[in-house]
Amino acid sequence: MDYSELLKRCDHTLLRQDATWKEISEICDDGIKYSVASVCIPPAYVKMAREYVEDKLKICTVIGFPNGYSTTAVKCFEAEDAIYNGADEIDMVINISWAKAGEFDRIEDEVAQVKKFCGDKILKVIIETCLLTDDEKQSVCRAVEAGGADYIKTSTGFSSGGATPEDVRLLRNTIKGSMKIKASGGISSIEDGMSLVSAGAERLGTSKIVKLVKESEK
Repeated sequence: MDYSELLKRCDHTLLRQDATWKEISEICDDGIKYSVASVCIPPAYVKMAREYVEDKLKICTVIGFPNGYSTTAVKCFEAEDAIYNGADEIDMVINISWAKAGEFDRIEDEVAQVKKFCGDKILKVIIETCLLTDDEKQSVCRAVEAGGADYIKTSTGFSSGGATPEDVRLLRNTIKGSMKIKASGGISSIEDGMSLVSAGAERLGTSKIVKLVKESEK
């Protein structure tokens, strides 16, 4: 796989708490230039970014982020508001405490409710793999798929660990239907990205790969 194919799988990400509009607009410029899958940005910037890029780039944002313990009603409102403001894709964090308590039916129900608000927009569901056992990852994966998510996503990048090829393979082997995998968190090199794609990830959430490709062109 060459760089251009890898970039097409990237959600070019900037979710730092202190990110400025100048920085957001710059990653939008890079997203257009390098034909990434989307830019993943804070909800407060979605409307500005949509107006800035018009229809040249997909806009992704996060809800229930990064801890996941907002109520389902709040997550539904966040999703509706983000889509109203121009988001094409929603990345939602599950209630991780439900996973730890074995309340997988509640996770399924929440995903289904948020997906109703997303409609034909893409819903990716973040499960924070670094906080789960392998059995919990598999059970959450089944719940997320049953809830109708388009993607299951490994990590927020704000916890104690990120994506690993082992977790991607585990999720790939658990999925029964057409749900896809987004690997995110700790992707610090082109090689990391390639290994995660080889393991089965269709999307990569990363702030680094575009920067690395730009550096390689100098």
